[in-house]
Order: sequence, then structure tokens, then C-alpha cells
Amino acid sequence: MFVLGAGLLLIILWLVLDFSLGRRKQLSLIGDQESPMLSGHFKIFTHGKKLFRDYFEVLWQAEKQIYVLFYIVKDDEFVAEFLSILKEKAQAGIEVRLLLDRLGSLKVKKAAVADLRRAGVKVAFSDRVQLPFLFYSANVRNHRKISVIDGKIGYLGGFNVGMEYIDEAPPPLNPWRDYHLKITGDDVVFLQEEYLLDWHRATCGFSRSKSRDFLQRKPLSGFAGSHMKTADMETASELAFSPAPAFDGIRYKLVPTEGNQLEERFISLIQQAELEIMIGTPYFIPSRRILDELLRALRRGVKLTIVVPFTADHVLVQEASYRYFRLLLPEGALVYQYNNGFYHAKIFVVDNKVCDIGTANFDKRSLYLNKEINCFIYDADFIRQLKDVLAKDIRDSKPLTLETLEKPNFSRSLKEVLAGAISYFL
Repeated sequence: MFVLGAGLLLIILWLVLDFSLGRRKQLSLIGDQESPMLSGHFKIFTHGKKLFRDYFEVLWQAEKQIYVLFYIVKDDEFVAEFLSILKEKAQAGIEVRLLLDRLGSLKVKKAAVADLRRAGVKVAFSDRVQLPFLFYSANVRNHRKISVIDGKIGYLGGFNVGMEYIDEAPPPLNPWRDYHLKITGDDVVFLQEEYLLDWHRATCGFSRSKSRDFLQRKPLSGFAGSHMKTADMETASELAFSPAPAFDGIRYKLVPTEGNQLEERFISLIQQAELEIMIGTPYFIPSRRILDELLRALRRGVKLTIVVPFTADHVLVQEASYRYFRLLLPEGALVYQYNNGFYHAKIFVVDNKVCDIGTANFDKRSLYLNKEINCFIYDADFIRQLKDVLAKDIRDSKPLTLETLEKPNFSRSLKEVLAGAISYFL
């Protein structure tokens, strides 16, 4: 018994040291980055079949380059179709890069990767689990979903690649409700830069700041349509940036985050609110600072509306949110549980001033662990249209009341205790 207890204590000590030292190292390497104010044209997709019909058509039309990053790529018929497009385009002479999160896309088989590489597709895996910080590196995931085609068309949002994302999976996760952006215009080159930073970090072991310094080592002016041809950055100086945008389209910023950067962005958005905050997320597990800021917003008269799924896709995530809802509901917050499939959208709207759509969930994993990228959009007309989409989601939801949460339920209470203990990793 003594040996067992000592062994357990050593494991716990190792996990604590691994996580704390690994996090310290990560925070020492990241830099606070966001794009300048950009301009482009937007389309929002809320259903996977429509998104991927459009996406595959754009992939087929690519003339120079296809850069793709996904967190999850499954192993099914739909993925086989996706990969076959990449292979055919690479065989036709198009530069094709596929970057996948190592754990999120664990189901992608070695044979499929070898087949892609034989066809000429450059394949890399982001954020491998590695020494010396095995536990920490296993928890830091590249949760971004970025695609850039010919430096002119970009996609980012919540959808991954697999049958479930096109409503071909069995209930209760069907239909799949999500938000994904298609951005067009010259300023998409900034999204391409973010992709290349992740690519170089995955393939060359560079930190984000070192990769950025390398890409910007020569003064560049105007995107010339050239592209990088090797993973070792021999032609990095060909990557160029568009001149200052003329704002002839929708104004937006790209905001990549990791480590602890997202928390400050969310707090800033909450503090800007004068009338209304709307949050859509599959997982509502905020930090204490963000929760306090939401409570302050409610007390100064800001309306707070939160949309979450009725059905959870992971163990304990729903129970983890209840402790926060018990504090927000008495202050006047409105919480709705989406009941028409699974709700996976990631959205944050403040008044008619700014909305955030991207890859980050409203949880501690996105706040402190994951690599994320969000798009902050500054356009009142776009935000009004987005609110119409949210209004439909609310109509497909049912309100969560404090009375429901206060009803005695031993199983739920036990899950809440467990969820509270590990909420950092949910």
C-alpha cells in the first residue's frame, strides 16, 4: 500500500511539474500578434453540406496553391473525397500543403499520408506530443481551421472534415450547427501568413516569433502572387503583404491566440459592451476574470444572451457550465440550449460594433491551451445579418432556468464536482 501511494504521489508530482514548466516555456516563446485592420468580402456558412460544396469547388479551381489546416480530419468516405481532391490538384502541378493537428487527426492513417505524399502533397503534423513536457504538449492543441487558396480566398471557422460535419452521422449530433467564414480579397494574404507561421513551426521547430521574423526579414510591398515552394523557407522572401486596405469591403482583423492571449481579448470585448452581448459556444467554461466581467456587464444594464447545446458531445462539459450559469441567471442572463442537433458555433457579438467568429470556444482550453484564430468583424450590416442567424438558433432552443439547475439530482451534482476539478482541461 505504501509503495502504491508513493508511486501515485510521484505521478502527480510529475504531472504538476511537467505542466507548469511546459506552460512557462510556451509563454516565454509566444508574442502578442494580430493583423492590421483589413478589408474583404464575407460569406457565412452554417451547414456543412453547403460549406463543403462551395469549398470543394474552390479547391478544384485553384491555379497556384492550396494551403489547408484542420484540427480534426476523420477516416471516412467524405474525408477520402477531400483527400482525393488534394492529390489530384498536386498531381496537376498545384502546390498543396496539408497541416493537421497530431492528436485531433489521429485517425488519419499512415497509408493515407504516404499516398498523399506520393501524389506530391506536402503533409505535416502540428503540435506533436514530445519530450521533455509530455503531459503539457499533449494538452496544447492546434485548434485552428484555416484554408487559403491562391492567396485570394480564405476559410476559417468551426467545421472540421468528416461525415458528422455534413449531417451524415447518427443522432444526437445530427444535424451539426456551426459557423464558418469564407473571406475573399487581397487581404486574405494575411491569413496565408498565419498559416505559414504554423507550417514553419510544425516543420522546422521554430517558435512563432522566430518564424515571423524570418518571413519578414526583407521589406516587402504588394502581394505579387508568388508562393513558397519548400518547407525549409528557402523562398520565404517571396511572401509579400498587400498595401494598406482601402476599406472598400467589410473591415476585419485576424486575431491568432495561444497561451493566455485570448482571455484579454474576451475581457476587452465585454468591457466595450453598452447594450448587448451575445455568445454562442459548444462549451461555456469561462475563467474567473471573464465571469466577473460578465457579471459587471449585467449589473450595468447590458443584456447577456448565451446559446449552448442541449446535447453534449463530450463527458462533463455540460456539467462544467452549470456552476457559471447559476451565477449569471439570477443577474438577468438569458441562457438557451440548442435543441435541433448539436450546436458547435463559436461567436461573440457586442452591440452592433464588433462580432467575433472563429475557432475558439468559450472555455478554458481555448483560453489557455489551444492555438486558435478568430476574426473580429467591424460592420454593422454584417452584424445585423448575423443576429438574424442567432435569432433562428434561439428559436430552435429552449431556455435554461435557475429552477431547472436547482432541482436535486445526485448524478448531476457528482458530475459537477468532477467537472469543476478538471475544468481547465475540458
